[in-house]
Amino acid sequence: MPEDFTPAYTVPGIEREAAGRLIGLLRTRLHALNDLHLTLKHVHWNVVGPHFIAVHEMIDPQVDRVRDMADDTAERIAALGGVAQGTPGVLVTERTWEDYSIGRADAIAHLGALDLVYTGVIEDVRAAIKVAGDIDAATEDLLIEQLRDLEQFQWFVRAHLESAGGTLATAGARTEEEAAARGDRIA
Repeated sequence: MPEDFTPAYTVPGIEREAAGRLIGLLRTRLHALNDLHLTLKHVHWNVVGPHFIAVHEMIDPQVDRVRDMADDTAERIAALGGVAQGTPGVLVTERTWEDYSIGRADAIAHLGALDLVYTGVIEDVRAAIKVAGDIDAATEDLLIEQLRDLEQFQWFVRAHLESAGGTLATAGARTEEEAAARGDRIA
């Protein structure tokens, strides 16, 4: 049974129970964004090979923007009357995905794995937008703005993984390791 996040009060025009559903939804998004920004920093620190500097420098602006997204999400939770749980323990306990699995690796291998990470995050944001859209336009708008940036970041990643003919090296990969191996083959 899902946890009840119904707040004692919320913003005008939204029922408390609906705000509770939004808070629960946004908690998952907050965990995903906190996890993503840490994963991006992990890649930034552990990328090697001939594409090192390009990927190393591409990742930092993504980290900064994803941190801003997490802050915006936490503040929306608070505005709705909820508690923004941003501690590592809560993230690990409540997340529904496995930890990033690639350590020190070639830049293109990391980008292959990141492509899969971004796919998962983007799919979850799209699902959250559908739910939020039925309850609150402001929360839906927040998620749509984040979706645009996340899709752009995935495009940046995929540009390194795409052939001139438009074939994506990671197409069909189901695990980060498989995507990393496929990405590494184009290096």
